[in-house]
Amino acid sequence: MAEEHIPVSVYMITFNNARTVEKALRSVAWADEIVVVDSFSTDGTLEIIQALATRVIQRPWPGFRDQYQFAADACTREWAVFIDADEAISPELAAEIRDELQRNCKRPEAEQVQGYYGHRRTWYLDRWIMHGGWVPDYEIRLYRRAAGQWLGDLHAKIHINGRVAHLRHFYHHDTYADITDQIRKINDYSSTAAGDMDRAVKRFSLFHMCGNAVCRFCRDYLLKSGWRDGMPGFILAINTMFYVFAKHAKLWERQHQVNKETKT
Repeated sequence: MAEEHIPVSVYMITFNNARTVEKALRSVAWADEIVVVDSFSTDGTLEIIQALATRVIQRPWPGFRDQYQFAADACTREWAVFIDADEAISPELAAEIRDELQRNCKRPEAEQVQGYYGHRRTWYLDRWIMHGGWVPDYEIRLYRRAAGQWLGDLHAKIHINGRVAHLRHFYHHDTYADITDQIRKINDYSSTAAGDMDRAVKRFSLFHMCGNAVCRFCRDYLLKSGWRDGMPGFILAINTMFYVFAKHAKLWERQHQVNKETKT
């Protein structure tokens, strides 16, 4: 007797991801529906996703959480997988997803899993990163849409109402194209993080700006053995330290500017 097919939606948000988005979309061609929400890309991304996705929606950028949730709400299947445009579902993970959903539907309703953590492995400067601050790296990637909701700001995540479990196989992250690309993203992300901290009424602290940055390097490079990834591991630890420093420096800049305007 043939197993019952459990339909799955995949959704993604994009903006100028022409370098990686085709690989990402082809890795989820097995899905019943692929929904992509694009923030008016200008680098050829739109043409790629129009050829490979089931549904493409262009929408101005409202922030990470709102764009993720909008994409999730645009899906029509009961189960959904979320991936970024620089990620890919391995064939082994795709097979595991199909098998696990079959097993899950046979469990008593009270014992059914509502969301699954996926584990990510990242490619950086021509090698897989196996240590340091990027390991372990996992978050909810497969879930029953009715049980999940996006919460947070820059680091928005799916929160599940119900039981969760872990998938065994990895999905892959083709991160920054090069160091220049990483520094550009650090600039963007640190600005967003500074805004998040400011809105959360966190006051600038010189101790946090310097101390948190140094502690992050020591944790990632020494305690979590980032040194075992060679020069890429060292560069990664330094750039992550700079990100921590930059977001606090930008928080100071924002609050300093407000104080200056208040005095005038």
